[in-house]
Amino acid sequence: MGSMPIPNGFLAKENLRKPEPRYPLGVMVCKSCWLMQLTHIIPPDLMFRNYLYIPSTSTTMLKHFESMADSLVQDLKIKPGSLVIDIGSNDGTLLSFFKNQEMKVLGIDPATNLVQIANLKGIETIGDFFNKNVAIRIAKQRGKAALITGTNVLAHVDNIHEVCEGIKLLLGDGGVFVAEFPYLADLLRKNEFDTIYHEHLSYFSLGPLITLFNKHQLVIYDIKKLPTHGGSIRIYVAKKSAKKPIQSIVKDFVREEKFKKLYTIAPYEEFARRVGIIKRDLVSYLKQLRAQGKRIVGYGASAKGNVLMNYCGIDTKLLDYVVDSIPYKQGRYTPGTHIPIFPETRLKTHRPHYALLTAWNFEEEILLKQIAYRERGGQFIITIPYLRIE
Repeated sequence: MGSMPIPNGFLAKENLRKPEPRYPLGVMVCKSCWLMQLTHIIPPDLMFRNYLYIPSTSTTMLKHFESMADSLVQDLKIKPGSLVIDIGSNDGTLLSFFKNQEMKVLGIDPATNLVQIANLKGIETIGDFFNKNVAIRIAKQRGKAALITGTNVLAHVDNIHEVCEGIKLLLGDGGVFVAEFPYLADLLRKNEFDTIYHEHLSYFSLGPLITLFNKHQLVIYDIKKLPTHGGSIRIYVAKKSAKKPIQSIVKDFVREEKFKKLYTIAPYEEFARRVGIIKRDLVSYLKQLRAQGKRIVGYGASAKGNVLMNYCGIDTKLLDYVVDSIPYKQGRYTPGTHIPIFPETRLKTHRPHYALLTAWNFEEEILLKQIAYRERGGQFIITIPYLRIE
């Protein structure tokens, strides 16, 4: 996919003329374990020490986190006063729902800005990357966890074997590790190529994960399909010594992955071909609209959007600006393409003809939110899973 800047590396105006580091972006698949992974790794300090993605700004994600906490407490029968730890806890939103149910909570996140916010909200958070040493320190100071969560974080991790060791050390004997992340089968089927970026090192199907956890005496005993982020899965992991019965759905998933030939090279080559077609058609359509004098903007200063715009070469010649609801991003510029970012209210005053929806994973929420814009004649251009107008 070429070379790109860090996808969440939004720029202040004074930095636009400074050199902007770019890094190769591509994916490969391992023919031994069939894990799809990046070809080039960026040092995590560059991406995660100051982090601008905050899921709690989305109504969709707030509802999801609340529902997740409720269901886990009920299904796993977690008692009040139990220790719940969230790896990659961001601003502490998920843990706040566990705290409301009288759990002891602890967050772990490397982003200095988000750790400060979480602690101010009363969610105790350690500012660090999770690893084996951090796990040992926490276990000594606080004891073992009844539940460890990791939402959209496992795929960000380079030292994934050490993280598994840390999880094993930190879990109580009957404890459970629950992780959520986008599902590879959905990424391939729905052409979700813009979820491929430097923060996401791995793209998981179930088969490679079973192999991974087995190496650390951990077992995936249950799994659930989720609609979030274009199609995700939630896995339930326990120590092998806990002897939790493996649910039939786990075998069903593996059987389905074999049926879809995810353990062969064919679907990956076909995915690459379709992605090239989407790029060609989108750029051609935007140029046609511009030639007709149409005003086009971007909706959502997201990492997905930055991948899309850099990969397709979409800059201020094709988009006037991007709007976003997050104050952190407003007044900055998109990495690589240097498109200015404004609040969503600008849609009311400027009235663009079209808005390229880059945050398609929140499509339903955004289309509902922007009924007035659409009633005035504004239209959304959506690229995933295929190019269409709403």
